[in-house]
Amino acid sequence: MVFDRDAEWEALVTFACDTRPGAGLGVVSGRLRQGKTYLLKALTAALDGFCFGVQPAAQAESLRRLGDEFAQFTGVSPPNHWRGWEDAVDALLALGDRRPALVVVDEFPDLVRQSPALPSLIHSAYRRLRTTGRDNRARLLLSGSTLPVMRRLFSAASPLHGLADLELTLRPLDFRQAARFWGIDDPALALLVHAVVGGTPAYRRYAGDHALSGPDNFDAWVCRTVLNPRTPLFLEAHHLLQEETDHWDRALCHSALAAIASGCATQGKIAECLGTPLTDASRCLTLLRENGLLYSDHDAFRPNLIRLRIAEPLLAFEHATVWPCRSALEQRDAVEVWRHIRPVFDSAVAGPHFAQICRDWAMDFAGPDVFGARPVTVAHGSLPDPARRAGPDMEAEVVVRGGVGSRSRALLSVGVARWDEVMDLHHLEQLRHLLALLAARGEDVTHTRPACYSALGFTPALRAAEADGDVVLVDLHRLYRGRQADSVTVPGRR
Repeated sequence: MVFDRDAEWEALVTFACDTRPGAGLGVVSGRLRQGKTYLLKALTAALDGFCFGVQPAAQAESLRRLGDEFAQFTGVSPPNHWRGWEDAVDALLALGDRRPALVVVDEFPDLVRQSPALPSLIHSAYRRLRTTGRDNRARLLLSGSTLPVMRRLFSAASPLHGLADLELTLRPLDFRQAARFWGIDDPALALLVHAVVGGTPAYRRYAGDHALSGPDNFDAWVCRTVLNPRTPLFLEAHHLLQEETDHWDRALCHSALAAIASGCATQGKIAECLGTPLTDASRCLTLLRENGLLYSDHDAFRPNLIRLRIAEPLLAFEHATVWPCRSALEQRDAVEVWRHIRPVFDSAVAGPHFAQICRDWAMDFAGPDVFGARPVTVAHGSLPDPARRAGPDMEAEVVVRGGVGSRSRALLSVGVARWDEVMDLHHLEQLRHLLALLAARGEDVTHTRPACYSALGFTPALRAAEADGDVVLVDLHRLYRGRQADSVTVPGRR
C-alpha cells in the first residue's frame, strides 16, 4: 500500500501513461529511506513495467544482471549479443516501440559510478530515436538517493540536461502525515515520536512491533527501539551518515552535527566548537547540505545571518542525546541511560523540534485568514535589544512574511514557541516589545500579528486577549488538526 503519496503517484502515472509520440525521460530523487523504491515497484507492478534495481557491482556483473532480468521480463533468452551499455539502453527503449512502456532504473547513480559513459550513451540513444523518426514511446525513469550526484547528472554540464520531462523529489512525510502513518491520535505523542524519527516511512518498519499506546508509553518505546542495540534504529543515524557522505571525513561530520544539535547555528560558532579552521568546517557543512542532511535558513530580521539546522530528526536526536553516551548504552540498562539524558532531549531536541513544527504549520497549513495573507516565508528571527547590551538577542521562533498590497514580503506575524511552558500575558508583552524594536529599525509592523505557540496551553488571560483579537494562539490540537479555516487541503493516500 502506498501511503499519502497521491500527488507523486499521479505525476508518475501521468508520465508513464502519456500516449504522445516520442521517448520520455523522468527523474525521481530523494534521500534514503523515503520509499522511492517501494513507490516505483508499485508503479511498475500496476502498469506492467520493467524495473531494474542497481546494486554495487562491477560493470560486467551489472550488465549481466540486467540482461537476465530483461530476458525474464520479455520471455526471451538472455541477450548474449549485447556488446555493452549502448546495446542495453537501445533494448530497454525498444520496449516502447509499440506502446507506452515504463522502464525504471532504480539507484541510477550507482550504475554511473560503474559506467561513467552511461549518461552520454542515453543521450545518444534518445538522439537516434529523434533523428530516425521511430514511433517510440518508452518512458524511462531514473531514480537515485545520492542528491549531489543526481543534481550533477542533470545539470547544465551533463549530457542528460534538458532531456527530462518529469523531475520528482520524494520528501519525508510532513508531521501530520507522519502521525497518521504511525497511527498516533494523541498530538503530544505524535510530536515526541516525530522529534525522534521524523517523517521517514522506513523507520516504522525499523521500530518493529513495539507499539505506542500513549504519551506515558513514549519513554519505554524509546528504550525498546532507538536505544536498543538489537534494533535497526540503534545504528541507523550512523549508517545514514555513512551512506550519504560516502568516503568523506565522517568523524568531522559527526562532530559538526553534534555542535549544531547543541545549539551552534552558524558556521563560525561551529568551527569554534570543533576547534577547526573555518575553511574545513565550511567544506564539511557544504557536504552535509548537498546531501540534504542540513538546511540553511536566513534569519528573518537579519538576512545576512545564515542559520544551520539538521534536516533529519533522527540525526538531531542522535547527536544531541545519544552520541555522548553511546558506549554506556552498550554496557548499561537503556532505561537508566534514558532517565539521565531525557532532560537533554526535552531542551535540545523536543523544544527546537516543536518550534520547527510550528514554522511548518504556519507555512503549509495556516490559511490566509490566520495571518491576513498567504505566507511566503516562515523563519526564525533574532534581534539585539539595545536595552540589554550584554544580554542575549531577542528571539522569535516563528516569523511569517507574505504579500500585502504591493509588498511581497510584509511582516505578517511574529511569534514565540514554547514546548514546556504554559504561556501568559508576559509572552505577549515580549512580542510587543520586539515589534517596537522592529518599528524603530524601520520595519512596517502595521499588519503584524503577535502569535504564541505552546505545547502546554495558555492562561485564561491570554485566551481573553485572543478573543479580543490581540494575539494568535496555536496549541498542539491546532497544529495537528486545526479548524477548517486554518488549514489548506493536503492530498492524502491511504
